Amino acid sequence: MSTPVLRVEKLRKSFGKEIVLQDITFSVPEHTATVFIGASGSGKSTLLRCINLLEQVDDGVIRLDGSDISAANVNPDEVRKKLGMVFQAFNLFPHMTVLENIILAPTKVQGIGEEEAVAEAFKLLERFGLKDKADQYPDRLSGGQQQRVAIIRSLARHPRLLLLDEITSALDPVLVNEVLSTVRELKGEGMTMVLATHEMGFAKQVANEVCFLHHGKILEWGPPEELLESPKLSETREFIRRVHEAGRL
Repeated sequence: MSTPVLRVEKLRKSFGKEIVLQDITFSVPEHTATVFIGASGSGKSTLLRCINLLEQVDDGVIRLDGSDISAANVNPDEVRKKLGMVFQAFNLFPHMTVLENIILAPTKVQGIGEEEAVAEAFKLLERFGLKDKADQYPDRLSGGQQQRVAIIRSLARHPRLLLLDEITSALDPVLVNEVLSTVRELKGEGMTMVLATHEMGFAKQVANEVCFLHHGKILEWGPPEELLESPKLSETREFIRRVHEAGRL
């Protein structure tokens, strides 16, 4: 059996006395999407931040292609060269154009020549229908366009693993679908992804496995058609019921 792209083992994280993540264990095989669902405050964003080494874990191991990236002697900046992360807020630099935002990491962090980085950026912008926005500043774009630029910025680094943290939560409902269609396209091309989302219908479409986080623990997991349609545990059923009532599934 091949080594998973990501393997998290018995991960724990606390902020002060508050335990945020408890004994989190899961694997993400290559070319699959693992989606985390759960109420706000369940630990989804913290988990993604731990994987991206933006938060230091208290205990447990995070392995990327079999290598322990959570070890004390690991350089987080070197690890992040292999990871792409897209946040709830777009986190684009407002004083830079769309093109400048996209080529910043490839040229400054990964040492790619500017000409090559620009060519790659234009290829991605054209692919996602934003080529005409290359010279505009982020505040001239819609929220959906800004989030797609944030995804393109991550893709320009050719990440081994893409982390997506509630990428539609700051968007108008009208703009949500244009971002989700971008992610669906990436899934179709075999991008390995870990997502946290409130969009249950979207989770059902793209996930190979859905994990339900509840008070920092993975209570239930499985294929989306099983977990979202026939959850076994009462906590999962209650969460899915509330999602249905909110019209999110």
